[in-house]
Amino acid sequence: MPASEHILVLCTCPSPNDASVIATTLLEERIAACINQLPEIRSHYRWEGKIQHDDEVLLLIKTSADLFARLEQTIKTLHPYATPEIIAIPIVAGSAEYLRWIDASIA
Repeated sequence: MPASEHILVLCTCPSPNDASVIATTLLEERIAACINQLPEIRSHYRWEGKIQHDDEVLLLIKTSADLFARLEQTIKTLHPYATPEIIAIPIVAGSAEYLRWIDASIA
């Protein structure tokens, strides 16, 4: 089933607690339907001209494209990073039942 109105948002956080606060807020405000928190990822990146290597937590956030602006603003308000990773990927197909559940969960 085509699902271009649904998105998967990636967001890295410096700690499990930071990730949990963001996830809980997004769910309480019905901005996201489901959030998976993946522990112990290692991120390698360039920041302010230096190569960085940090342990982080990854959030996989399922929502709709219409809610992206609210989701982005909420994450920026709660996130400790000056420039948090907030990347949306369109969900091009998915189980019809699951996509309906996403819609019902954020309505």
